[in-house]
Amino acid sequence: MMGSLTQRQLRIVNQVCWTLALAVVAIPFVFPFLWMVSGGFKSPSEIFGAPSIVPNEWQWRNFIDVFNYQPFARQYFNSLYIAVTVTGLTLAVASLAGYALARLRFAGAALVSLFLVSALMVPEEVTIIPNFFLMRWLGFVDSHWPLILLPVFGPQGIMATFLMRQYFLALPKELEEAGRMDGLSRIGIWWRIALPMSRPALAAVAIITFLNSWNLFLEPLIFVSSLEKFTLPLALSNFTDPYGMPLWHLQLAATSLAVVPILIVYLIAQRQIIESFAMSGVKG
Repeated sequence: MMGSLTQRQLRIVNQVCWTLALAVVAIPFVFPFLWMVSGGFKSPSEIFGAPSIVPNEWQWRNFIDVFNYQPFARQYFNSLYIAVTVTGLTLAVASLAGYALARLRFAGAALVSLFLVSALMVPEEVTIIPNFFLMRWLGFVDSHWPLILLPVFGPQGIMATFLMRQYFLALPKELEEAGRMDGLSRIGIWWRIALPMSRPALAAVAIITFLNSWNLFLEPLIFVSSLEKFTLPLALSNFTDPYGMPLWHLQLAATSLAVVPILIVYLIAQRQIIESFAMSGVKG
């Protein structure tokens, strides 16, 4: 009894030590976030004064001034609906293409895979000028269409396709064969069998795609020029005084508001993301 109790105590002490060690290691990663949030409640003079997480005087007005300084609510909505649209389209395209690459055997399949891998190696800065001329020819400049189409059919969509392909390769083929015996078509198997079993991969693709679209800066900078069509990354850099100097208290308050959707999405889907990355390496 004493030996069992001692082992239990040692296990508790070991868990406490690991928790404390991880908490210490997490401090450098958590501190910038806490400083950003606290800076949103400070006055401009206090932000770069004596370092402190807790403001001496809480400036709640900063979060109201953020919406009065420019059409921040409209810009917030722009980023939100663009990110949701890109995520939905990427899930549809990547799941279909990933399933086709994993299960269908057709002439040129290896060439298609090689072409997609080669496209991932091209830096985004190399293709931004050709994409600009293409979007201008289509009449999509100063609109949100480039911010939707380019991520879905660009490197971001290709990466999502390969992640889905790896997950579909790990699924047992016997389930699909059973579905085929029940009269399901290839699309039916994809919809009724493959997709429901690939929820962890879909969750991983969703959060990665949402995060990339939410933080997109280069494409909005190139394709969007109207203030009311700005997305959040452009809006955050627009909080400046008449001399072009940053208004740090408003920038930090706006940035604190900008990270809220990312935290919500990640907290909802974190378990599925871990499962997806674990399963994606099971079969190549």
